[in-house]
Amino acid sequence: MPSDLDRELDAVMDALTAPGGPLETEPFVRGGQTYPVFKAAPPHLPALFAHYCATHADLPFLVDGNLRLTFAETHALALRAAHGLIARHGVLRGDRIGLAGRNSINWIIAYMAILMAGGCATLLNGWWTGEELAEGIALAQCNVVLADPQRAARLDGHECGAWIVPFDHGDPLAGLAAILGDDAAPLPDLTGDDLATIIFTSGSTGAAKGAVSDHRGVVQATLNYAAQSLMVFTRMGQKGQAPAGQPCALVPVPLFHVTGEVPLFLQSFAIARRLVIMPRWDALEAMRLIEAERITYFVGVPLMSHEIAMHPERDRFDLSSCATFAAGGAPRPVDHVPRLRERLPAGFPILGYGLSETNAVGCGNYNENYLAKPASTGPASRPLVELAVFDDAGAALPPGHTGEVAIRSIANVLGYWQDPQATAAAFRADGWFLTGDLGYLDDDGYLFIVGRKKEIILRGGENVSCQEVEHALYAHPGVAEASVFGLPDARLGEVPVAGYCARPGHDFDEADLRAFLAERLAPFKLPARLWHHDGALPRLGTEKVDKRRLKARYAAEWLDATPQA
Repeated sequence: MPSDLDRELDAVMDALTAPGGPLETEPFVRGGQTYPVFKAAPPHLPALFAHYCATHADLPFLVDGNLRLTFAETHALALRAAHGLIARHGVLRGDRIGLAGRNSINWIIAYMAILMAGGCATLLNGWWTGEELAEGIALAQCNVVLADPQRAARLDGHECGAWIVPFDHGDPLAGLAAILGDDAAPLPDLTGDDLATIIFTSGSTGAAKGAVSDHRGVVQATLNYAAQSLMVFTRMGQKGQAPAGQPCALVPVPLFHVTGEVPLFLQSFAIARRLVIMPRWDALEAMRLIEAERITYFVGVPLMSHEIAMHPERDRFDLSSCATFAAGGAPRPVDHVPRLRERLPAGFPILGYGLSETNAVGCGNYNENYLAKPASTGPASRPLVELAVFDDAGAALPPGHTGEVAIRSIANVLGYWQDPQATAAAFRADGWFLTGDLGYLDDDGYLFIVGRKKEIILRGGENVSCQEVEHALYAHPGVAEASVFGLPDARLGEVPVAGYCARPGHDFDEADLRAFLAERLAPFKLPARLWHHDGALPRLGTEKVDKRRLKARYAAEWLDATPQA
């Protein structure tokens, strides 16, 4: 039976989306399927930037150390950078333009500028090695890449076929000096069908895939998140609990990931939210900023809010301004939910579920409902999203039955760049994206994720492909067999570990093997443990490695050595 909160929120959303309401929807046909879209939505991201930066012109928008910019100042700098990309670097409408850097004001300005210049913002994973960066650039066929000093240094010696244009952090006039131009270059007239973004995600094959979106999809995803916020704010106002002052969010997650890009960064244009940027995660610094900047909203992978809640110096800081501790990108352990509520009593924990392929939209579980159903990621996010669970034959399953979770909305990406086979495998002709996650819906429409079909480990919000790590292990001349799998971790949700057996006559230990892997894999992909297995790895009747048996063999030892509290 729906909770009182569900009924109240549904009533608010019904009013907001009714004809003449601020969130009125209308049908839109794409690929032969009809989707609801927001009728009054800007047609593309540059129009969204221009509208909201004018609407909130003098409000503070970005805080990065000692640097502070208003919405209007940010837009003016992005406009100069867009003109510079066209006039100085030859950017044309539809070009894929790479962006490689850590979080900063200048990353945000560069992102906006790429889109305003008509480019497709290709968000390169800032934690990748130089080889991985070069592969991503080549895959997306970028001809220009904006890179900060650290990422540019990693690319040295790697052929990627692109012009590397440097930018730095700090004062935008200095950091973006190689990009800024004047207003002589006309900006292109875009439509919702123009390419907007490419975000990289690891698939079951282990190869990076570029999930490509048009402007319509990203704008609609952004406004669907804004609709959720407006729904909650309106309900709070009806209860006499409307928040005072400008909302403010910390940015502790990478902006090159979809959680940082859409619900955190882009949504902030629509809801006039100030963003306080962190270059890297540090729980003590996060608490200092929450107090100093009066942060009202926190989102990160589950380990981040848990680290704050359990930090030995938590009581030194006034965290009472933060009304929400949201999580996404990885499963949040169920026992963390009441613990967060107890140790951070001024704020509610909430949980979202979405993927790069859905531009982060999917479902959300809020406040009292999350406390009541802490194992659920919540119902479909209204008004744009549909959820379904399919069996192996592709038939929809009724509530209570486990199958593959699927999401359908206009916010779904168009597919994977230059990879029709992977696109066909993940996107059904009727518009459903098959997530690879296993789950079920309850009678109230709440989604429960129980596992994954794909061999992908979600380490603190980062996708780690088992097959990719296995390939790196097999590259060692002394490794005869290897199998990679995930085991639970209290901080990161899940970490990669591996079992291996050595070839006769090869003498090496775990430290040698770890050093070998460190030259081939990004640090977050390195196995947390490497177990040397005596004899051959266990096998199934098909001669495939029996990962379930191998995992069971080492799970108890792992849990004893790494307490999960």
